[in-house]
Amino acid sequence: MITVGVEEEYVLLDPATGLPAPLGEEVRRAAGLGAVADPDEVQDELLQAQVEVATSVCTSLAEVGGHLLRLRHAVASAAEDSGCRIAATGAAPLRGPLPVPVTPTPRYLRIGGAARQLVDEHLICGMHVHVAVPDRQTGVAVLNRIRGWLPTLLAMSANSPVWEGRDTGFASWRTIVFGRWPVSGPPPAFADAADYERRLEALVAAGVIADRGQVYWQARLSDRYPTVEVRCPDVQLRADDAVMLAGIVRALVATAIAEEEAGAPSRTLDPELLQAGTWHAARYGLNGTLTDPYGHPHSSGDTLCSLLRHITPALEAAGDLRQVSALVHRLLREGTPADRQRRALTGAGLPGLVDLITAAGAGG
Repeated sequence: MITVGVEEEYVLLDPATGLPAPLGEEVRRAAGLGAVADPDEVQDELLQAQVEVATSVCTSLAEVGGHLLRLRHAVASAAEDSGCRIAATGAAPLRGPLPVPVTPTPRYLRIGGAARQLVDEHLICGMHVHVAVPDRQTGVAVLNRIRGWLPTLLAMSANSPVWEGRDTGFASWRTIVFGRWPVSGPPPAFADAADYERRLEALVAAGVIADRGQVYWQARLSDRYPTVEVRCPDVQLRADDAVMLAGIVRALVATAIAEEEAGAPSRTLDPELLQAGTWHAARYGLNGTLTDPYGHPHSSGDTLCSLLRHITPALEAAGDLRQVSALVHRLLREGTPADRQRRALTGAGLPGLVDLITAAGAGG
């Protein structure tokens, strides 16, 4: 069974004002000292109003869901004890009059000094899915084969429509904010693993980014683990939607590996079409068309059905088809997390929105 792991980022909010609360170190320390989470499962992030959790290596989606619920509970309890709340949203709904301090590690301070305004506005939270690959050569082949599906994954996960207290008109404003970094957005196509390494090293040597960790492509090879890391999703309101996305990403990777082993042809989507499809997915979520891996527009429902057909053999082999299909159909019926945020904002204003995203963080 191909293993999978998930990382989730949360923003910490003041429960009275809804403003970011720079209490990340206190929350991380409190969560790691409890009986529910290990210290290495709760990590700091770029800004002091953020924390990140990381599941163990999992073989089943049930394991993924169990770890996420446990970690959300641990961090939510630690946040409440520290006088704040965790919010499961791709973007903080308010920023406040003063920037949130950078977490004082040498690497984060270096990034903050190099891109002050970008860091000040980096109150965004994503979900990263790691899927094991046998070697980096296979990993690069997987990246080439799944890159055309990244806009669809982004649209499904959109959960950041509100910024500075108002609806941005985008389903995933996080994607737009993140896209301002020098190496971001969809990954290019690569000739092979050597080409991948050469291009990463050239980016670092050019001095534009501080290290390989600042290669913020929406899918990349992990330098820490033998995995492909898919980074395009916003963090999810519901833990089971995160589980759905983890199952889909694992199935995409498994399908790509099977195609590569069978010698199936791989079509490379032109970078401008992929970039435009990514922007379109961030703008509309599932409320419109989506571009398929060939750059052709279809209704969002048809595109999700095509995705499911593409990965059905892999989902069946993993025993995930029934669960993932049911969650995808719920998503089509109820809308994205961004749609839920908008309904809360329209119905109850910012207090209602803050209640939604903090309750989701606490309850999964």
